[in-house]
Amino acid sequence: MHVLFVCSGNVCRSPIAERLTRAYAVDRGISHLTAESAGVRALVGFPIEPIAARVVEGLGASAEGFTARRLRPEMIKRADLVLAMTEQLRDRSMELVLGTSHCTFTLREAHRIARDTGARTVAELAVARRDYGPIENLNISDPVGLSEAAFTQVGDQIAASLMSLLDVLDLEAVTNPEADEALCPEPEPEPVPTPDRAAAPTAAPTAAPTFMLPLSPRPLVAARAASSILDYPVTW
Repeated sequence: MHVLFVCSGNVCRSPIAERLTRAYAVDRGISHLTAESAGVRALVGFPIEPIAARVVEGLGASAEGFTARRLRPEMIKRADLVLAMTEQLRDRSMELVLGTSHCTFTLREAHRIARDTGARTVAELAVARRDYGPIENLNISDPVGLSEAAFTQVGDQIAASLMSLLDVLDLEAVTNPEADEALCPEPEPEPVPTPDRAAAPTAAPTAAPTFMLPLSPRPLVAARAASSILDYPVTW
């Protein structure tokens, strides 16, 4: 299973989650569990924030060699599971690559659904979310500019949700393209009509086909996707 973690600057929250996941995989000898992270407004090329690095080390992982990266569509496409730090970041990820709502959650959202419903795969998480109902306090706040105690608290929040989630997930199960299409089908273009050779040259042109946007766990996501993602505000 390949997991992508998403935050804003990619120097605090998502790197902590990425490095904890990698340490989890090494500690348990799970070679098929991999992780990366990115930010929607990443400080590209920057190392992990020094206090966040100390938090990572304190949680038993390594922060060495990390550099921040901007979230790209290809990262989302190759991930089996996308875990964002806030609802807004989750929605931004789904807007960047439409049709990925079935594998995109906030970290706390995925953890609670798995804990309360017994879901063990990404597909089961997506199905269980449909009937789970509203979940309060889904976000893990950005500690940038705050005290070291705030960073430590954020690290503990990430570790608590992430370790519990990894413990219950079937990490050998990767995303099944056929199952994904059933959960969140991509729109199919209407067939292009065959030109009628007998028709007059001045015949009215065929109307443009209408496409239906994929389903999303939040009603406004589909509407937002119709506008430019570059104009979508993201707060730190």
